[in-house]
This record gives sequence, C-alpha cells and structure tokens, in this order.
Amino acid sequence: MANLPSETLTKVFYLQRKLFEIINESTAVDYNLIQQFGENDQTISELDELQNIKERSRDSYNRLSRLLLMVAEAQPQADQDRLNLLYRSIQKTEASLEALNASTQEIKNNWSI
Repeated sequence: MANLPSETLTKVFYLQRKLFEIINESTAVDYNLIQQFGENDQTISELDELQNIKERSRDSYNRLSRLLLMVAEAQPQADQDRLNLLYRSIQKTEASLEALNASTQEIKNNWSI
C-alpha cells in the first residue's frame, strides 16, 4: 500500500490551505484594485503581478494535489521517483509561500486596500 507518513500528509494539506488563502486574498485585492482605481497605466503592473501570484499559487496547489493522488494510487507502493517529486514539490512550495503572500500584502498596502 502506498502510505505516506501522517506528517507528510499534514504538511501537504497545510500548504494547500495556505495556497488557497493566497489565491483568495490576491483575487480579492485584484477585484478591489479594479473596482476602486480601474485598469489603467498606474494599476496595470500590480494587476499583472496579482495574476502572476494567482497562477503560481494555483500551479503549486495543483501540483501537490496531482502528486499526492499519484502516490495514493500507486500500488503496491509508490516508487521512489514519485515520492521524490512530491517531497521536492513540498520544499518548493514552502520556499515560495512567504514571497507570494508578501507580494500580495505589498500591493494591498501600496493601494490602501
């Protein structure tokens, strides 16, 4: 059976929750920025950055989900390559969370949203 340590599952679900929160927050900032200031020369770079934050977060979320499912469906056990991909994805996501969140908060603060 392709079991993972509970700590690994907990970490993946925690990361997915944090990515969800970043996607939700950056979408709200995007919406409010457009509603309050419109799409113009002053806001376009911020709107592009918010789109980039959402895409990177969505990609990380989806990658974690796919890899976790691949491991769960591997029988009788997951091969080392799949596990390595999952663990590398966890590390990459952990490394990018703070930057994604900080970028969103910076835009939010810059525009007093």
